[in-house]
Amino acid sequence: MSVAIENFIKAIYNNDVHDIKNTKPGNIAKQLGISSAAATDMAKKLAAKQLIKYQKYQELQLTEKGMQYALNIVRKHRLWESFLYKMFDMSLHDIHREAELLEHQTSDFLAAQISSYLGHPKFDPHGDPIPNEDGQITTKDTSIALAEAKEGQNYTIARLMSDDKDFFDFCALNGIKYRNTIAVIKQFDKNNMTQISIGTNTIVLNENFTKIIYVDEN
Repeated sequence: MSVAIENFIKAIYNNDVHDIKNTKPGNIAKQLGISSAAATDMAKKLAAKQLIKYQKYQELQLTEKGMQYALNIVRKHRLWESFLYKMFDMSLHDIHREAELLEHQTSDFLAAQISSYLGHPKFDPHGDPIPNEDGQITTKDTSIALAEAKEGQNYTIARLMSDDKDFFDFCALNGIKYRNTIAVIKQFDKNNMTQISIGTNTIVLNENFTKIIYVDEN
C-alpha cells in the first residue's frame, strides 16, 4: 500500500476513536492537506478494496479488514515513538514527527523486534495504547479529560492527545508528563479553566489544554 493510502486509513481511524468523530471525506481532506475531490476519489478506491465503507455525504467507516490495517499502522507508529523516546530522549513532538515517516517503512518483522526489545509496551510516551501483533488493544481506557476532573482529587496523567509542538513544549516546561501525578485544586467552570499543582508548581490551564490532557484518578 502507498503512503497516501496508509495516511488516509489512519486518519479515519484516529478521527473515529478520538473525540473528533468527523470522518467525512472533506474533513479527512483538510487534515491531510489534499482536495475534497482527491479525498472522495481515495474513498471510492478504498471502498473497492473493501477497506472502508463509502456512501455519498456520509461518514467514512473502516471495514473489519480496514480496521486491522489501520491498527497495524498505528502499532508501528507508536512502537517507533516508544523506541525513539527511550533511546534518544527526544521530545514528544519530535518522536511523533519521526514516527510519521518511519511507520511506512517498517515491516511486521521489524515491528515485532522493536516491541520485543522494549519489553512489549502497552502504551507509548503520549499514553496512547499500542496494539499487539494481532491488531488488538488489550488495555481498558478509564481516563477522563482534565476538564471533567474533581476538585481536591489527585490524578495520574494518562494521555496527552495532541501533536502540537507548542503544547508539548509547555508540558515539558511544567512537568506535565505521562504517568506524572497532579492535584486538581479548583475548577473554574464559568471560565473553563482548571487550577492544578504538579510537583512544586501551581498552574492554571484553559480548556485548550484541559480537553486534551486525560487523567486517571489515583
